[in-house]
This record gives sequence, C-alpha cells and structure tokens, in this order.
Amino acid sequence: MSYDISLYRIETKQKEEVTDDENFFENEGNLVAFTEQQFLELKERLSSYGYEFLEENEYGLSFSHQDEDRGTAFLTKEALFFKASWSKNSIFEVGMTASEFTDSGEYAKYDFQNGEWEIWE
Repeated sequence: MSYDISLYRIETKQKEEVTDDENFFENEGNLVAFTEQQFLELKERLSSYGYEFLEENEYGLSFSHQDEDRGTAFLTKEALFFKASWSKNSIFEVGMTASEFTDSGEYAKYDFQNGEWEIWE
C-alpha cells in the first residue's frame, strides 16, 4: 500500500475545482501539460533533492531515492507523482517535498488520500 501525492500545473487545479467530474484525473485531456522548460526544471529539481533517475518509458521518467522515507517519483508530461510508503515518516517527507515544489506558484500539490489541493502561499 502506498500514499500518493501529485504535482500539477496550477491551471489543472483551477480546471478541477470547477468541474463535477469524479474521474477528472483519469482523463488525460483534463490535465494541463508542463512546458518543456517546466519539465526540465522538475527533472533537475528531483535530482537536487537526491532522487536518482531509474528509467524512461512511454509514460515518463521514474526516480527513486536512497532514503526509503523519500519514496519514489514519476514525472510525466502532465504531472509529477510521488509515492510514499505507508509510514508517518515517509508520508511526511514526501508531502513536504511535494509542498516545496509549489514554491514558484506554477504548481499545485494534490493529496489523493485527502482529496485536497495545496499551493505555496
């Protein structure tokens, strides 16, 4: 079992908040893609946080971290997915990392377990 937190462009958050679509995140057309620059910056930022690139597949880039509490990350063209183990430390660490990634104002964090958005303020 894992704890899932995602990072999206702020425009995706705005779209989700005005829809009644319970399956909003399952429709790729609802998600606003990162710009090429944003994608590269997120990739570099993951690296600066100690996430190591594992592989690229047709969906995106996989990353792991030597510290198990930091979980894993998966970067696609529309979202950055963080997966934490079901421990308090891991949920805290991954949650804090995702929160820090919202500091530019370009991104919003979505916690799937709580169904809540968070932005840097």
